[in-house]
Amino acid sequence: MTGSELVRGERNDANGPFLAAELVRLGFDIGRIVIVGDRPDELRGAIAEALSADVCVLSGGLGPTHDDRTLELLAAATGRRLRVDPHLEVEIGRVSRTIAEGLGRPYADFEGGVVKQASLPEGATSLGLAGTAPGVVFESGGTVAIALPGPPAELRRLWPHAIESDSFRDVLARILPRNHRVLRFFGPSESAVARVLEEAGGEAQEAEVTVCARDFEIHVDLYSDDGAPKRAAALEQALREEFGAQLFAEDERPIEEIVFTLARARGLTLATAESCTGGMVGARLTAVPGASDTFLGGIVAYSNPVKSGLLGVPTAVLDRFGAVSAETAKAMAEGARTALGADVAASVTGIAGPGGATPGKPVGLVFVHVETPAGGEQLRTELPGDRERIRGRATAFVLHLLRRVLTHTGDHSV
Repeated sequence: MTGSELVRGERNDANGPFLAAELVRLGFDIGRIVIVGDRPDELRGAIAEALSADVCVLSGGLGPTHDDRTLELLAAATGRRLRVDPHLEVEIGRVSRTIAEGLGRPYADFEGGVVKQASLPEGATSLGLAGTAPGVVFESGGTVAIALPGPPAELRRLWPHAIESDSFRDVLARILPRNHRVLRFFGPSESAVARVLEEAGGEAQEAEVTVCARDFEIHVDLYSDDGAPKRAAALEQALREEFGAQLFAEDERPIEEIVFTLARARGLTLATAESCTGGMVGARLTAVPGASDTFLGGIVAYSNPVKSGLLGVPTAVLDRFGAVSAETAKAMAEGARTALGADVAASVTGIAGPGGATPGKPVGLVFVHVETPAGGEQLRTELPGDRERIRGRATAFVLHLLRRVLTHTGDHSV
């Protein structure tokens, strides 16, 4: 992943995780993700190392400016010359003329960049345009090199063309089939999962296991050779026996999508009332396509007057128990159900820090409540971390309590 703005921390890399996930899905074993700046010496070294793999994918550095050097250095590393592709030059020129006219600038300002972007290593094939930068694929010394634009939207638009190219499909045909199982737990610690795996024999060459903790979710990926699935099956069985009650998914769907699937299956609408998370629960829920079918809305009630005025939390409850309490969380959820007309409402209130702690109420104390017509369920927890982590983890707890309540709620039974 090239670009000095990535190395300096000015932007986060969105391309590496996307490409890695796509390649794993296709059966590849990912060696590494490298983020490198635009300096020729650094980029030259990264390309030389990448060309030792079966497939190397590069993003960025395909533009018209002096520091866009990916194809130039890729050509040099493979002993090829750059040659202008006349068809590509016309195509890029057409796009650039439209941009020039829109900006009210002469096409001459763009012409040099057009020629530069249309210059490909000998033997390379264009994957088409997404903007003015082409994607490029070619094979050299047994390695398939794929160069894609840096902007994530452009890269994702051209990626399907890359995996459909003849060179890439030739590599795909050589991949040995592997079984992949996904187990996701909410509740057990990462060390407890690691202990069970170790006691069950641990991973071996034919059974690879990865364990990743994300906001108290534990994601376990089990990979096994197509002809030797027994070791992976034994590890999976050990995890199910120990943590079966905490297993909530066997796929990669995010928890918010699982919540919506459960709600839709039961014909239920959802609403939220948030204090310490400031709308993060609603943001996660509305990130799911089609959320409007089920999610009616949310109220961010940060101050006590808003809790009373919009959610109807009794002043007596706030005075007696405080804004961060089980009683207030329950009243917030009940108020959201009434105010928004939802079947099920979830609330959260807590102390995200770094200040705000009082005797008996430390930073990280969070109350979550889910209310249905048939009653409610509540969770009290003390979350570790700084303000950002506490808010993120509180959001995860809300979504998982929603999942738990909806899982045990039959169709139209609330």
